[in-house]
Amino acid sequence: MNLAIIKYNAGNIQSVLYALERLGIQAEVTDDAEKIKSADKVIFPGVGEAGSAMQSLKEGNLDQVIKDLKQPVLGICVGMQLLCNHSEEADTNCLGIVPVEVKRFPATKIGEGVLKVPQVGWNSIYDLKSPLFRDIKEHSYIYNVHSYFAEDSEYTIAHCNYGIQYAAAINKDNFYGVQFHTEKSAQIGDQIIQNFLNI
Repeated sequence: MNLAIIKYNAGNIQSVLYALERLGIQAEVTDDAEKIKSADKVIFPGVGEAGSAMQSLKEGNLDQVIKDLKQPVLGICVGMQLLCNHSEEADTNCLGIVPVEVKRFPATKIGEGVLKVPQVGWNSIYDLKSPLFRDIKEHSYIYNVHSYFAEDSEYTIAHCNYGIQYAAAINKDNFYGVQFHTEKSAQIGDQIIQNFLNI
């Protein structure tokens, strides 16, 4: 399989490569448009801030490359958020592939305290609705690090709850996105990556 990981200045690329290595899969990390277009599958990782991530994509003309992809694409964390219309983070216009808004977690009271933002740590996913989650049990635990979330919509294929219910994963056509870090979610994350590679 010819697997490409998009190279830009907001990618959590090394940990994704380690996860693929655990699965015995090799991938090419590239910002070459032709290599990305010709890949069988594409992983679009992301950490950091949406505004600077979009700027990096535009500088490399990768924004249009991603929009035009026809093969299965998996966005991870900020990579998923950038697939959406707009993010409240730095008031960023994103790729607009999935017509969903990305919002900041509200300050939510929990007992005597307030829910901490960002969400850091393990949480469970449920309402799993895609081949991406084949052989994954409802309420399996995944690892999160994020202050922003994609709103629930018809494109939601998994939910998570952190004070409010939000889209833990989305899908539109050949584009898939997961808010959590598959590459840091142990066996569950490895299974989700394997499922993506099998799509």
